Amino acid sequence: MTTLPTTYASPLHLPFNHTCLAGRFQLTPPDADPGGAGAWLAVHGNDLLVAADTVVPVLPTVNYGWGEGLYLGTWDGRPCRLAKWSDTAPVPAGLRGANLLAAEPTLPIDLLSLGGVARMILHWERHSRFCPVCGQPLERLPGEWGKRCPVCNSHLFPQVAPCAIVLVRRPGEVLLTRKPEWASNRYSLVAGFIEFGECLEEAAAREVLEETGVKVSNVHYVGSQCWPFPSQLMCGFVADYAGGEVTVDTRELADARWFQIDALPALPPKRSIARYILDTELGLA
Repeated sequence: MTTLPTTYASPLHLPFNHTCLAGRFQLTPPDADPGGAGAWLAVHGNDLLVAADTVVPVLPTVNYGWGEGLYLGTWDGRPCRLAKWSDTAPVPAGLRGANLLAAEPTLPIDLLSLGGVARMILHWERHSRFCPVCGQPLERLPGEWGKRCPVCNSHLFPQVAPCAIVLVRRPGEVLLTRKPEWASNRYSLVAGFIEFGECLEEAAAREVLEETGVKVSNVHYVGSQCWPFPSQLMCGFVADYAGGEVTVDTRELADARWFQIDALPALPPKRSIARYILDTELGLA
């Protein structure tokens, strides 16, 4: 059973956003590590490793052999370090894995969101080892998360990919889509990455047209959600149907269709901005 809320006051309160950390976590540069004991954010595949013997999930405070770790900042005022535990290695005795991608997470919202931070930083570390200009190994910039090339002096900073996700509606109906890898009756909203030269609203309209053949108007912003799988920002919109018949882009989707509001299919988990938009716009919450 999930420990997450069934409703959210605003998109700010959705899982993976900083608001959910409730002031318990403070991100600081890696070179600010004060030393000493603290909490460990140990990631094992899609799992965050937590103590196995507590009812409420708790971060481990013991180094289980995963090295010195990467300092991230403070958790409840104590040093917090990141470790990547091999996906093929067994979970150390005394710990258990809690899945960060579960539709109904068992982690409380603050630890789930902290695990999302860990995933994003691991992605950044994995993709910032070498200079994208000349290929030389990068070094850290002091006092921040950026890196620089000691050969050509190029600078690289953590990158988050913005995406537009949009609910299209017309009287009594909404347009929903399904990707091939999803369950057969699970549908969600049209979504896609921003392209060169686009604003968010333009991207929302383009993605709907490309994936479903439908034109939209009155595109307006609802809110956003950090999505650390691997490093995205989901920017939510609602738009009105402006014309066209549904034509499914089978390179992207398995299906797209109009659903009556009183006969909806299985919807995205409540931890997602897609579901937040559906719940709030359609009065489902």
